[in-house]
Amino acid sequence: MRTTPGHGHTLSYYHFGQTPFFASQFDQRFSYCLAVPEGYEEDGTEVLDLLVLVHGTERNPVAYRDLFTAFANEHRCMVLAPLFPVGIGERGELDGYKYIDFHGVRYDEVLLSMIEEVNELYRINTDRFMLGGFSGGGHFTHRFYYLHPERLHAISIGAPGVVTLVDQQREWPTGTSNLEEVFGRAIQLDAMREVAVQMLIGGLDTETWEISVPQGSPFYLPGVNDESSNRQQKMRALMADFAEHGIASEQAIVPGVGHNAYEMVPAVTDFFGRALARYRGTEGTHD
Repeated sequence: MRTTPGHGHTLSYYHFGQTPFFASQFDQRFSYCLAVPEGYEEDGTEVLDLLVLVHGTERNPVAYRDLFTAFANEHRCMVLAPLFPVGIGERGELDGYKYIDFHGVRYDEVLLSMIEEVNELYRINTDRFMLGGFSGGGHFTHRFYYLHPERLHAISIGAPGVVTLVDQQREWPTGTSNLEEVFGRAIQLDAMREVAVQMLIGGLDTETWEISVPQGSPFYLPGVNDESSNRQQKMRALMADFAEHGIASEQAIVPGVGHNAYEMVPAVTDFFGRALARYRGTEGTHD
């Protein structure tokens, strides 16, 4: 629902509330939509925090944006929901964005460019932001975290079908031994330990489709399917791996729910609300 916004000199009516999709000026194959909290004024002084929500394989960023609009209004943050279309690099290709680098497209850089583009129009805190994603978005979230922990203060990793471990004996995307060779960035464990981490999954999420990488896939390596059987096992393996490397995480198992991103929203908003309070230094205080 759109309310009558205030206006300044640059932003139009369509830059407020739940926005249309804007083409990325870095690479116009990609786009994003926003939820700008009610009452934000272009000519005001308020600085918004940022929540980025990455879609799953179904590509429905509008749903994610809309489900978190109330959170944006309550917590005075902007929601950015990117769209990474099917078929970038190869016709019908579904998974490239999940692994960050595919056919010369660096999806981490695409997202960071969107954030900088939005920062040119709005007053947002881009030093550190919140990042969340479920299923395919959970793939992207934990791998982006390995590359850019210094840009994050909280992440929600939702039920990825395949996980990358912080393992210096395995190559990407199974582990992180060649992270610097592939991406030009070494693993930064100290920075990773500063980020609040949620591991999120439904209690009934035991389906076994889309949880392995077939031989012949560009993302296949021996060992990539070791943490298999179902997403529950994969999440436990990732959580144990983080703990082994001194990375604290909290587990959220939503009872009675299968592999359904939309039923995860209360658990995610609870986590990000607490994380944002800590980040702002207001945890335990009340208006």
